[in-house]
Amino acid sequence: MQQCQYLEGVMNMNKDNEFNILFTSSGRRVSLIKLFKEVYHTNNISGKIITADLKNSAPSAFISDKHYIVPRVDNGNYLLELLKICEKENINLVIPLIDTELLLLSENRHLFEELDVKLFVSGTLLNEIACDKVKTYQFFKENNIETPKVFSNEELTEKIYEFPLLIKPYNGSSSKGVTKVHTEKELSFFKDYIANSIVQEFIEGIEYTVDVMVDFYGNIKTIVPRRRIETRAGEVSKGITKKDIDIIHAVEKVINVLPEPIGCLTLQCFKKDNGDITFIEINPRFGGGIPLSIKAGANFPLWTINSTKGEKFLEEDFSWKENLTMLRYDEAIFIERLRDVN
Repeated sequence: MQQCQYLEGVMNMNKDNEFNILFTSSGRRVSLIKLFKEVYHTNNISGKIITADLKNSAPSAFISDKHYIVPRVDNGNYLLELLKICEKENINLVIPLIDTELLLLSENRHLFEELDVKLFVSGTLLNEIACDKVKTYQFFKENNIETPKVFSNEELTEKIYEFPLLIKPYNGSSSKGVTKVHTEKELSFFKDYIANSIVQEFIEGIEYTVDVMVDFYGNIKTIVPRRRIETRAGEVSKGITKKDIDIIHAVEKVINVLPEPIGCLTLQCFKKDNGDITFIEINPRFGGGIPLSIKAGANFPLWTINSTKGEKFLEEDFSWKENLTMLRYDEAIFIERLRDVN
């Protein structure tokens, strides 16, 4: 297990001993924020949960204790605005909730550490691997981890492949642009139509999303495989927890070779009919279906807080419930006027 080098000792809590979290790109992640607030209440933890997003109409803005409007992640002032919030609100921990800011934050960790703020973000190299599907493929191959083949331009020219194939953006997320093709005509069209596309072997089997909790030293607390029953817009809408030992051991192998894993990581894999496990993605953040793992008893919110305070995970915890099923549905927030923001 690789050990993170930049955490030494227990963090200094702010003077009033509160623990304040900033969730960035909070958007629609209402369930996750509610679960964190429940942990605050049941464990008598004092502090605030702050959210930040592009819009004051983000549903999470009406669940958090305070909400801030910030620029887009690619705006030059984005980091500055986050740092201002951290200083103003005595933030202890920043938790990003979308892929596009993970690399930016990991590269600028030192700016937050100067304010004694921790980032729930893995190391820069891991985020470089995760945000580029070609690099993800190369990482899996170099570490003898089974993964669908990504075809080179030469192999495509020589037609060294069999249909069906999968085409997707190398830097995509939430299944945007993912297209299954069955013919040469479809392959030719979608390879040009989908920006930054890669062509990949199509894999059949049972799809799993796996939530993993890792402390700041690289120690695993738990691994929770969730079988994907149904998805919508690339995010699981129906799922069930499974204590599949083969998947747990395979995921542990992946985590053990990742460079500087920190916090919640979400891996996606297929289990084939012959029992082989094939990995397709690494998402080093809280996934959209994480409420299922938390409700099953994997206390990601409390472990997040404890690890930020300096706790090392010396014992793994697999006491979470198997076969807990989540059936997600839309829920509305009704307001007479938009909430004032800072």
